[in-house]
Amino acid sequence: MRRLSVAVGVGLCVAAAAASGQSVGTAPVIVVETSRGTFAFETYPREAPRTVAHVVALVRGGFYDGQRVHRAIPGFLAQWGDPQSRDPDKAADWGRGPGASSGTPIGVAEISKKRSHLAGAVGIAHPGRPAAADSQIYVTLAARSDLDGYYTVFGQIIDGAEVPAMIERGDVIKRMYLRE
Repeated sequence: MRRLSVAVGVGLCVAAAAASGQSVGTAPVIVVETSRGTFAFETYPREAPRTVAHVVALVRGGFYDGQRVHRAIPGFLAQWGDPQSRDPDKAADWGRGPGASSGTPIGVAEISKKRSHLAGAVGIAHPGRPAAADSQIYVTLAARSDLDGYYTVFGQIIDGAEVPAMIERGDVIKRMYLRE
């Protein structure tokens, strides 16, 4: 009986924290080491479970390690996740075309009104159809409500918030890993 009441109490606390938008401490935190510095973001597995699981699997597999940032627009965003970006000779095609992703789309759009594009929001890019989103991640450098309703926000920067604004096209994602 005691275990049940403790579990229910913990569940209510977790639900209250989630309802208020607070982190509940169980979501994966992803660390991104770049040639400009390191930042970390918490993920939102409650709102975007398939997106978070997909990105976490890519991170665990080393998919992002050694890639370059293929899009960096001051005051707007920094974006990476194209394996072609490892090859400087393909710079004209970075971020687009058949080889610009992991090849396994998430398959569902997890766009939520609960998570918006605040400064430091982490989202998953797509080529025009939200369900076709795959491996390309972006970080917003300012609040961008114009993106709300079109892209899945699956995380928020929690450490090193100044780093994404310093990133330029061609900068290296040295490695990404889960904070344990």
